[in-house]
Amino acid sequence: MSIIRIGIVGYGNIGKGAAKAVAAAPDMELVAIFTRRDPEALKTTDNTPVYSIDTAETKTNDIDVMMLCGGSATDLPEQGPYFASMFNIVDSYDTHAKIPEYMAAVDAAAKNKTAIISTGWDPGYFSVMRVLFESVLPTGSTYTFYGRGISQGHSNAVRKVKGVKNAVQYTVPIESAVNSVRSGAKPELGPGKSMVRECYVVAETGADKDKIEKEIKTMPHYFAEYDTSVVFLEETEFLKNHSTMPHGGMVLRSGNTGDNAHVMEFSLNLESNPEFTASIMTAYARAAYRMSQEEQYGAKTVYDIPLSYLSEKDRLTLIKEKL
Repeated sequence: MSIIRIGIVGYGNIGKGAAKAVAAAPDMELVAIFTRRDPEALKTTDNTPVYSIDTAETKTNDIDVMMLCGGSATDLPEQGPYFASMFNIVDSYDTHAKIPEYMAAVDAAAKNKTAIISTGWDPGYFSVMRVLFESVLPTGSTYTFYGRGISQGHSNAVRKVKGVKNAVQYTVPIESAVNSVRSGAKPELGPGKSMVRECYVVAETGADKDKIEKEIKTMPHYFAEYDTSVVFLEETEFLKNHSTMPHGGMVLRSGNTGDNAHVMEFSLNLESNPEFTASIMTAYARAAYRMSQEEQYGAKTVYDIPLSYLSEKDRLTLIKEKL
């Protein structure tokens, strides 16, 4: 069994999760971590060498796949094309509306490399389920619910409100809406009809809480369209009860074949959103390595990857044991 040499760019929540996932993979070895911080100051859970991100180009012969663990807003639009020009890469780029644009930029850079983008759980696993469900039941409606769990993007938006010291936002599916879909109905569910948003906020000393609440609830594109609650907490209670990063959700398809109704469902319940995302990335890092060995270069998505490429087991073993 060939050992796939992995590098990680960025050692935040997803980067730390990636290090754990790679350590658990029998066919992988973490050989380097790259950071924009001072490498000497970065503490890791093992003895993996840490380098400045500026030195990555000197390590092209030492790494088989680079896992890009930065954010989608500002990190990956630059890092994706840059690293794809030198390494096989995998990332979790999740700005849905900009994926075609991002893919084109990465594809132009990955001339002799394999780059698998947007490999988280949405986009990623949920994307696969939506296409699979709709292919099997072309007549019907698809629904995606998120939560109960912490939305990192919405939490960041709350933390940017003036007077907010710390905050998290939970996305919570509306149970009646989920049950309606499960019953076989095909309801019309706009943004505010499928989920509610709960915000838990630690305010700065002396901050105007009424003003903070109003600004959160009227924030366009984030909260204005939803039933949003804002709960203020003392910092000790906040840290005790809201320091983990759970998430999850479900994809459902309600459809028909002739006169018969069917409901398909795929769900996730995650104690750690970043660790699960990193585990998905690690499976696709294996696929990136295998595709590069076959010279299948350029930017790829989850729609382009055979399932057998994700497993540490070979194709014939999977057919024998799992099919």
